[in-house]
Amino acid sequence: QVQLVESGGGLVQAGGSLRLSCTASGIIFSMTNMGWYRQAPGKQRELVATIFTITSSGSRTTYADSVKGRFTISRDNAKRTVYLQMNSLKPEDTAVYYCNRVPADSNWGQGTQVTVSS
Repeated sequence: QVQLVESGGGLVQAGGSLRLSCTASGIIFSMTNMGWYRQAPGKQRELVATIFTITSSGSRTTYADSVKGRFTISRDNAKRTVYLQMNSLKPEDTAVYYCNRVPADSNWGQGTQVTVSS
């Protein structure tokens, strides 16, 4: 079955950086568009970054406006892993971060908590 394992979260001061990782199993990873989602307390889960499958011109990426220019999504198909480099973190980035396909299905991992202090 599909298994997604996120890691790399933590507590960081505003302006700091974190790098999240998500390793997937049970899917044909190299043929799957992947995304990072987040859910803040009392809010709906939102998609923050997407990375499409690799073509001859590389992997296309898209970002939510709230993270554009600060977050970078990347993938390593050999390691079945998708990453999210988060720079210039803000308190409003505090959330549980998850990876999933894009569009998402019901196979969510446990997520990784990111807390940004002001």
